Amino acid sequence: MTFLVLIFLLSFLQAESAKISSSSPIFGPRQVTGLVGGSVTVKCFYPRTSVNRHDRKYLCKESARQCATIVSSTGYTGPDFTGRVNITDFPEQGIFTMQISKLELKDISFYKCGIGLNDRGLSFKVKLDVSKGPDVPEEAELYYIELGGSVSINCMFGAQYASERKYFCRMGKTGCVTVIDTYGNVDPAYKGRVLLSPQEIPGAFTIYMTQLRKEDSGLYLCGAGSYGERGETKEVDMHVYQETAASQGRHTINGVVGGSVSVECHYNPRMNYTLKYWCKWRQNGCAEIINNLGVMTSAYEGRIVMHDNSKNGTFTITMNQLTTDDAGYYWCMTGGDVEKKSAKQLKIIDGQPGLSGKKEINAVIGTPVILSCSYPCKYYSYQKYWCKWKNTGCNPLVSYEQNHTVSCDEENRTFYLTFVQVQQADQGWYWCGVNHSGRYGETMAVFLRVNGVLRNEGYEDATFSNEDPANIDPQKRDQGSGGSASVSSQEHETKVILSVLLPIAAVCLLLATVFIVVKFRLLKRSDLVSVGSYRTNISMSEFENSRGLGANDNKGMKDAQETHLGGVDGFQGGC
Repeated sequence: MTFLVLIFLLSFLQAESAKISSSSPIFGPRQVTGLVGGSVTVKCFYPRTSVNRHDRKYLCKESARQCATIVSSTGYTGPDFTGRVNITDFPEQGIFTMQISKLELKDISFYKCGIGLNDRGLSFKVKLDVSKGPDVPEEAELYYIELGGSVSINCMFGAQYASERKYFCRMGKTGCVTVIDTYGNVDPAYKGRVLLSPQEIPGAFTIYMTQLRKEDSGLYLCGAGSYGERGETKEVDMHVYQETAASQGRHTINGVVGGSVSVECHYNPRMNYTLKYWCKWRQNGCAEIINNLGVMTSAYEGRIVMHDNSKNGTFTITMNQLTTDDAGYYWCMTGGDVEKKSAKQLKIIDGQPGLSGKKEINAVIGTPVILSCSYPCKYYSYQKYWCKWKNTGCNPLVSYEQNHTVSCDEENRTFYLTFVQVQQADQGWYWCGVNHSGRYGETMAVFLRVNGVLRNEGYEDATFSNEDPANIDPQKRDQGSGGSASVSSQEHETKVILSVLLPIAAVCLLLATVFIVVKFRLLKRSDLVSVGSYRTNISMSEFENSRGLGANDNKGMKDAQETHLGGVDGFQGGC
């Protein structure tokens, strides 16, 4: 019974010790072990504030009455440790180390590493064990991470474990609870915040954790095989501290179908990060979508950009044309000497986008085109812009240029991009957007498709002539373009037919005219009568009638009836 009570008290004391240690910003190993006559090193971490960097660091040995200092950064060394203990401070890294050599069995005890004048300030409890050997247990690897930060943990096992299950678990009262493994299992508390990435070396993998919380502090194991049954494990001790109140931005972002979101990712502007990228979390990895070098996944063409502001240490990701498939976890990633990660969750909720307008416009080269973007009252005082999308960004267009103008109708709350004569080079994605106080807001994407068909001079395209190009339905516009092509084809066929039939008709008309003229002349010639050297147009019937009148009727009419025609030769060739 006494033994059970003793076990309970030890468990209680350990739990209280862990609770006190986790509440302190000072962090170090829970236990270190050395061989008799050998040495151990105790490494303790502290927040890198100005006060902490210049304050006294120490290591003290606990007893029933007090914690007696054995070494400090002010130059003090305890009498029992003279010549076998030293302390070194690394203020830029926020680390100080103590090395104890020539270990003896009487050195076994609890110690505290801390900052300040006494052990009642910032400190962490460490157990020192001294063994006669021959082996000592492997110590846990320590990780000291700022609240909201990230960590990379390398787990190296032999090639014999290449095909075995790899896992990362957290130690608890009843065992080691799986955080993530290669079978696709992820603890809901870590969903979207943890990755297991295999390395090229067989049997090796890396654990990435981001958006760390205070409650993530604790003891973990990374292993190969099955915990408690077979394989190997490695102990990881993690402590999450709060050094500054620096904003990490929102961790949950809401969007609507067809709308857009803008996400700010924070990094240290003093660090020389050569690579910054945005990826979507999956259980088996994080698929890169876009980076600061302009590399982008083709599925996101026209709907995502990255704006990097190295002055304030942020890069902003803007995504539009959202669908339900876009919901999930995304990671802001930076690469360099120190890697920084943060996780964001995108939720798709019910609602309507704030910006509205035609999402696709079809046009013909040389025609005027208007892209319109309507905005709600809440964006009345916001700055509005149009930009042409590229994989490297979306720079706002100048209000007035040779081929386009940007204008705003405040009464109708509509923002316009007008092309005087659209060209083939104008084809592409255009974004209408708003920003406020230097922060990117909502955007809407429009695709302008330019058809490579020139309009004929003097031919009026009914599809575009009397209606705003931005208000024309794409389907009707396509039909209009097809109709224009049909009309042009019919005109061409008509011209070919006319070019053949007109000459034939002209020849036939000429022949008909000649025939009529000749026929008429023959008829005329049949009625002519010659009288001596004169010709007169007297019909035979009239001549016969006059003969019946007698000589008296002709008397006095000789002069009246004679007509001088200028001889026969003067009429020849006439009609």
